[in-house]
Amino acid sequence: MRPLTDEETKTMFEKLSKYIGENIKLLIDRPDGTYCFRLHNDRVYYMSEKILKLATNISRDKLVSVGTCFGKFTKTQKFRLHITALDFLAPYAKFKVWVKPGSEQSFLYGNHIMKSGLGRITENTSQYQGVVVYSMSDVPLGFGVAAKTTQECRKVDPMAIVVFHQADIGEYIRSEDTLT
Repeated sequence: MRPLTDEETKTMFEKLSKYIGENIKLLIDRPDGTYCFRLHNDRVYYMSEKILKLATNISRDKLVSVGTCFGKFTKTQKFRLHITALDFLAPYAKFKVWVKPGSEQSFLYGNHIMKSGLGRITENTSQYQGVVVYSMSDVPLGFGVAAKTTQECRKVDPMAIVVFHQADIGEYIRSEDTLT
């Protein structure tokens, strides 16, 4: 387990800023202590510095995971967010999408969100902006990328895709053997 390099930090923070903007500072400097990001086996973990000090007592080859997995670096050094980061991204999300109850199940099975399933969308959402997807009862379901702007969403036909699926809480069941 090691700290992220400058290039890795830049890549990860660019991805996080698509969803939470400048609220990344709030992830690091929290009122309950200082938190940090660490890399272990190409995965980025988010943990308090207290847990980090305790984890140094365990050898690298025996350590499976520590803290919360935020995502992983691919072989091409791109950063992919994991659904395990949703609980930390949702409170700070700049752009949100609410899904109608009939479309929740479709989204949780890994499908994109159609206009017919769109309940609400944050004003001034731009195209290809990272969004956090909520149910109509404000339960975070996952995250995705806006396929259309807020203005375009009002005019498109009901079967047009408005949010591209990235990750959802259904992945806990579908991919339970690969999530660590």
